[in-house]
Amino acid sequence: MRKSISASAVKLRLLKSLKCTMKFEKAACESGARLVAGVDEVGRGALFGCVVAGACILDPADRIRGLRDSKLLTEKDREKLATRIRERAIAWAVAEVDVGRIDQINIYQASLLAMKLAVERLNPRPDFLLVDAATLDFDCPQKKIIHGDALSISIAAASILSKVHRDAIMRAWDAVYPQYGLASNKGYSTPQHKRALLEYGPSPMHRQSYAPVASASGEWQQSFEFVNEEDEC
Repeated sequence: MRKSISASAVKLRLLKSLKCTMKFEKAACESGARLVAGVDEVGRGALFGCVVAGACILDPADRIRGLRDSKLLTEKDREKLATRIRERAIAWAVAEVDVGRIDQINIYQASLLAMKLAVERLNPRPDFLLVDAATLDFDCPQKKIIHGDALSISIAAASILSKVHRDAIMRAWDAVYPQYGLASNKGYSTPQHKRALLEYGPSPMHRQSYAPVASASGEWQQSFEFVNEEDEC
């Protein structure tokens, strides 16, 4: 009997099979572009904290080896590559959209906003965008690329910058809310994180519009009220 494979395992296998190259950057330059920026975000699926976007204009004459989708890299390799990108890119930027805004406008719109803010912070200004699976409200030609962080080195660089930046934020919040294990789960919906939500209830930094958080909030509140009623007896 064959073992079933999870959707995340299938996606990871697909990403590993893709080749990250300069193909899209070269095509943009052939169309007349001079400053091609890759754009990506991280944190859409997390239950806790901000969504972060990165934008990066790489120097075509200074190839940084090892760029690929941040999900396929170890934390140590991401940190090394992020340092190289920050030192050698023509321009780079990151931007955050906080949890309150995510709950207000939804995570999809918040992700688009974070990416737009990151692009707006680039200096010099890009004249072409390569965006991972999205189209941005930014006045220049752009190309939406599905699995772009696994196919384009510029988008891969943006994904690495945003991942390293957000992971650092999660480690900082872990000192404030150690009960949720943020340093290890980075705010994502792991079994340990969901158990902590049920035990301690959500923090103000959890995304209240997300079903697991809203559900845990309701269950924890009912449990808290039950305990209070027992205390009054």
